[in-house]
Amino acid sequence: MMIKATDIRRGMVITIEGVNFVVVDFAHHTPGNLRAMVQTKLRNMNSGALIDKRLRSVDQIEVPYVETKQFEYLYSAGDEHVFMDSETFDQLSFPDEILGTAMQYLLPNSKVTVQYVGGKPVSVEVPASIDLVVTETPPSIKGATATNQYKEAVLETGLKVQVPPFVGPGEKIRIDTRTGEYMERVK
Repeated sequence: MMIKATDIRRGMVITIEGVNFVVVDFAHHTPGNLRAMVQTKLRNMNSGALIDKRLRSVDQIEVPYVETKQFEYLYSAGDEHVFMDSETFDQLSFPDEILGTAMQYLLPNSKVTVQYVGGKPVSVEVPASIDLVVTETPPSIKGATATNQYKEAVLETGLKVQVPPFVGPGEKIRIDTRTGEYMERVK
């Protein structure tokens, strides 16, 4: 299957010159009156090496067949993060390079999708948004109503995000896992 370079997303698997890469990060650039481009950071699935690659927005990119499986996060012990296959109940541990930033959004029993290419796990996808409880924030300043005065909050997974002044400890908030940003308070 072929896609345009502008359709590349984080966690996707793409093939360049016969080699499969996982997209670690990407950014669209349109410098002045020049042609648009996509700057990517890719992880070679064979060697594990990270490379930076610039693609023209009109480039056609090959996407290999990707199999997806549902897993449930169970627990972490040191650097080992254990997941259970939702169909077979097999327990697997995935290395950090496959997990990427997923662990900062996961609590035990969280559901994730694992992408496989050629029988090898290549990336772990978390839901687009996730609800987490705020464990600590600085106290809000009385009378501070300016909407652009965000403060740092620490969530139950250890993730730090910027939140509006009215959010306090013990409150549940929704985070956009693609950007790592606060979306809204959740009841």
